Amino acid sequence: MQRTYLPWLALTALAASATVSTMVGATATLLPQALAADLFSSQPVDKARFAVLAKPVGRSDWNLLVLEQLAPLPHCWESRADGLVDPALNRFDYTGICSRYLDSNGYSLRVGQNDLGGSYRLRLQQQGNSLQLLAMNPNESTELLVGKGRLSRRDRDGFVALQLEPGWELQRRLYGQQALSHLYFANATPLARLLASTAQSAGSSAGLASPLGPAQGSLAGSQARRTVGEGPIALQVIPFKE
Repeated sequence: MQRTYLPWLALTALAASATVSTMVGATATLLPQALAADLFSSQPVDKARFAVLAKPVGRSDWNLLVLEQLAPLPHCWESRADGLVDPALNRFDYTGICSRYLDSNGYSLRVGQNDLGGSYRLRLQQQGNSLQLLAMNPNESTELLVGKGRLSRRDRDGFVALQLEPGWELQRRLYGQQALSHLYFANATPLARLLASTAQSAGSSAGLASPLGPAQGSLAGSQARRTVGEGPIALQVIPFKE
């Protein structure tokens, strides 16, 4: 009987050892991720000292940048009469006066106290005379609307001012108590709730239809066009009889 139990005891001890090793390995894997999640915090900035801008690139592209006014004068940017923004810092040595945040090294997304810079990126999209600042994830079909701006005209030397949507604000990244040269486009709402709200709003907008229905709506449109004389009006032909 002793020879029968000893192999089983050895196998049980080996399995227990393997389980403990697996748990230790999993803990070691999760620990850096948990530490990384808590590595940075953030705090709001004085929004009066910042400008979120869209810079025209080429014939149709746009780049996102953020300017910060460090010293009172000279001004780092100035509003123009045509509604665009003049990047005045390009005309002087702005060292110690202005800061520029040009790409993902300078800004990223923070939602619900989580840093999403590794999974979300910010992009600009033009729709007619409107510019939209969107946050997108290749694995998500829903894009988050972060800000908007109005384009009066396209000028290579004129930037478009962007206004952040309700719930969004600029925050500065903190490492402990140390403020870093990195900004967040931040929203306190948890990501899942924010995505669900955005998807619901998009679905409601897409669901709006003509109360007459598709066919009747098309007929009403064609009748309206004939009313204003945009095309010939078909008349009924009545045979002539003496």
